Amino acid sequence: MRATPADRPGPPRSKADYVYLSLLDDLRNARIPGGTPLRATEIAERLGVSITPVREALRRLENDRLIRYEQHHGATVVDLSPSALLEYYEVRAAVEGLGARLAAERITDAQKAMLRGIHSRMLEEAAAGRYELLGELSRELHLAITDIGGPSFLGAHARAVRNSFPVPAAASFWLSPEQARDHLAVHERMLAAIEAGDSEAAEQLMVSHVRFAGRYRSESAAGS
Repeated sequence: MRATPADRPGPPRSKADYVYLSLLDDLRNARIPGGTPLRATEIAERLGVSITPVREALRRLENDRLIRYEQHHGATVVDLSPSALLEYYEVRAAVEGLGARLAAERITDAQKAMLRGIHSRMLEEAAAGRYELLGELSRELHLAITDIGGPSFLGAHARAVRNSFPVPAAASFWLSPEQARDHLAVHERMLAAIEAGDSEAAEQLMVSHVRFAGRYRSESAAGS
């Protein structure tokens, strides 16, 4: 799994930072699914720290609305309702769509090459049948586009939205060879629009792409 410089955290400043970033990574990559109870003592033992930094990290995750506390149950990973899931993808579509629009207006040749590099890696992984790697590479591509479009604020907002509720691996449409082929083609058209400076087409393609992911996710959740 490759991380962009903006995604790669620096050295944790404290044990609480270490616990927070470790749990955030587990949540973002859906290694801890929604509805899972979080036991502070178990986390402390697994990460080799005392209970105090774990409690501090859990409070931070609660502020991020990634976990909630319930009486007699303790901390539980948030699981989105169908309406909240729809809202999540609509917010993503708005933020990432704007990122694509702005990227088409300001992208440099070096940035075009960087985006093409990520897309080429996705094509290579798909050709090799490694579909489980495509979801993270797609995330990298989307955030790179948003960083180009809005380096001051928009990229950070896109990360905050995505980190607020990660996609379980089993719910990713990138695991389907047919869907992967179709959406690699969408990525190709979106990159072409950005490279051509067609901001309207770039935004429309990104919005429809993200909304499709939301519909796919909702249908997967309904069928589980």
